[in-house]
Amino acid sequence: EPITLESKEAFHLLNHSGAHLMASAILNLFPETKFAIGPAIEEGFYYDMDLGRNITDEDLKAIEKEMNKVISANPTFIRENISKEKALEVFKDNKFKTEIINELEDGTITLYHLGKFTDLCSGPHVESAVKLRNFKLLSFSSAYWRGDQKRETLQRIYGVIQSSKEKLEEHLKMLEDAKNRDHRKLGKEMDIFFTHPLIGAGLPLWLPAGATLKRLLERYIQDKEIALGYDHVYTPVLATTSLYKTSGHWDHYKDNMFPIMKMDNEELVLRPMNCPHHMLVYKNSLHSYKDLPIKIGELAHDFRYEASGALLGIERVRAMCQNDAHLFVRADQIEEEFSNVVKLILDVYKDMNITKYSFRLSLRDPKDTEKYFPDDNMWNKAEDKLRQVLNDLKIPYEEAIGEAAFYGPKLDVQIRTALNHELTLSTCQLDFLLPERFDLTYIDPKGEKARPVVLHRAILGTTERFTAYLLEETKGVLPTWLSPLQVVVLPVNNEYHLEYAKLVNGLLKDNNIRAKVDFRDEKLGYKIREHQMAKVPFTLVIGDKELNEKSVTYRVRGSREEINVPIKNFIKLLEEEIKSKR
Repeated sequence: EPITLESKEAFHLLNHSGAHLMASAILNLFPETKFAIGPAIEEGFYYDMDLGRNITDEDLKAIEKEMNKVISANPTFIRENISKEKALEVFKDNKFKTEIINELEDGTITLYHLGKFTDLCSGPHVESAVKLRNFKLLSFSSAYWRGDQKRETLQRIYGVIQSSKEKLEEHLKMLEDAKNRDHRKLGKEMDIFFTHPLIGAGLPLWLPAGATLKRLLERYIQDKEIALGYDHVYTPVLATTSLYKTSGHWDHYKDNMFPIMKMDNEELVLRPMNCPHHMLVYKNSLHSYKDLPIKIGELAHDFRYEASGALLGIERVRAMCQNDAHLFVRADQIEEEFSNVVKLILDVYKDMNITKYSFRLSLRDPKDTEKYFPDDNMWNKAEDKLRQVLNDLKIPYEEAIGEAAFYGPKLDVQIRTALNHELTLSTCQLDFLLPERFDLTYIDPKGEKARPVVLHRAILGTTERFTAYLLEETKGVLPTWLSPLQVVVLPVNNEYHLEYAKLVNGLLKDNNIRAKVDFRDEKLGYKIREHQMAKVPFTLVIGDKELNEKSVTYRVRGSREEINVPIKNFIKLLEEEIKSKR
């Protein structure tokens, strides 16, 4: 859980007050600082400010020292109610606060004072600063004012406060564990991916180990889909703007698309999603009611113009591979096929050992006529059908007004990463609108044209985000079936044991086991430790005993126990391990 050391309310109170404490100390050290906003967040608190320069590590230490001085004086938080006009006078030299005040309604505005620092704030706060003594400043970074990259660049300092020294230490250990789980750190250590400025931000390059992991995930989900009657296609990553104007995506998503490329008499864009392409795949043939459901899947490469500040390793990128599919169904098949998608999600989560997730039913906001197609009957029918399926499956869910796609409601599966980011991992969306826009039909039992309904669904979401989640959740200790390298074979002495080590390696590869021989001129103990640190599931040692008995001695990742077995027994053990997906 994100916060287990305090109730959320108590934790929020401490850290909301902590932002004021830090600002008070900064003002003592740097009197010309212009403060922007300083909220409490799930991980602690931060404050954005204009210092006139960049923060340094030395600044952070100095601010912590000054915060302790403020605490020693034990000032109290003093509340003051003033008019909007007076608030503008108080903050006349701070354009950030002035901007906020001008957006407030006329009337009473609340200020809080702590030492020399005064802030716009509605409270509440702890009674006095001494309650805030168990704090730690964590990091600093740049941040755009109001998250807008076109606005001022500010300095942001993060911190955390707990109610006791012991709870602070426990919290810092939790943060350190999260740091060690960061998929960017693991991706580098495990040679999964990297980025390079010559390629561009948000455009990862998958290294051999990462490419193997990516291929395993993609083959896994495609095999699942094929068993369920999906047909897979390939469609181009470019399309004309007319395609997205027909689908309706242009009005809603053009700001998330890369700029238009003009070729001859066409305007082309890199696609941000695949559904318009799949509508045309369906429309390419005539269909009978007996043919439905038709399930079209694709491992599709998409491109989205994400702001640089939103990019995060492979969790959030500008080029991605989406495990996408569209199910074209009759109205009487909606409940069954939607239920089958939910069952597939649960089946995949069982294989992947994903246990912490929640379902969110994303609905339209009836008041938002700009985003949502104005058809009350369509929306009510679609939302009721999704509720019915979830209720029949006895799946608990929360409803989220205003989170639906513009064409229909959707079921999102929410997870929280080891770094405490809430993400949508899987989704299934119900769509009555795009079949209308593309004039999709099938022939019903009466020989007349009827309109199909579309289920948009993504089980793994994007390979990039799913890989980031797996690395952080497992701390890089991937199950054997997903490990890019499953076995390392170590000859004790290359002169005597290398030939047999190569024979063992060949037998493993003949049985579709990913293995390699490490014949580097290094000490055996060093190589064993290195491969354990690299999280290779099995390490084999080949010496005189193994050569003479035609056996292997293996060590399981994370264990010091060495077990000697005939080679055929080891291969059988490994095949069972892989098949079971333990």
